[in-house]
Amino acid sequence: MHEAPDPLRLELAAVAARLVADGGHDYASAKKKALRQVLGGNPAPKRSVPDNDEIDAALREHLELFDPGHVPRVVQRRRTAAALMQRLQAFHPYLTGAVWKGIVTEHAPIHLQLFHDNPKDVEIQLLNDGVDFDVSTVPHFRGGAEVEAIAFYVDDAPVLLSLYEHDDLRGALRRGAAGPERGDRQALLERLAEAA
Repeated sequence: MHEAPDPLRLELAAVAARLVADGGHDYASAKKKALRQVLGGNPAPKRSVPDNDEIDAALREHLELFDPGHVPRVVQRRRTAAALMQRLQAFHPYLTGAVWKGIVTEHAPIHLQLFHDNPKDVEIQLLNDGVDFDVSTVPHFRGGAEVEAIAFYVDDAPVLLSLYEHDDLRGALRRGAAGPERGDRQALLERLAEAA
């Protein structure tokens, strides 16, 4: 017997999805702002806070309803990602995030995770290719520590490279509840072919 969906949870997921789509918020800040908008200063029952998969579903629905440019944007960003992965193949790139999932807002970057033991090699290749980039850090996909991240634009699309050690690849290939969380270039090409 299935439990009826929690209306508050659905509403919070929808508001958070709208904030991601229209305001460029990340999921964590979108959840916090959605809680403030919907509940004011009142605490939310723990069971009513949506998880990221529920926000993904609400975001997909929002984009299908209100963003006629969504489908072409997904295809274009995936094609750009495939070309970039070809250029960066020596660093074992895997696509993750919005472009991998096919839920691409205007602000969503092409997020490639590179698995190579020397981050400086990546920076040297980008410099040799004439890419103007910024360096920062992002949380490790396992949580805890941070890893180096490189941000730049390709064909007006934002790109984020997060740099991991090669050994991190072993833990990266586990499947989540919604399927694989990332894929190599071949898996991306298969997604492009399926959509064609």
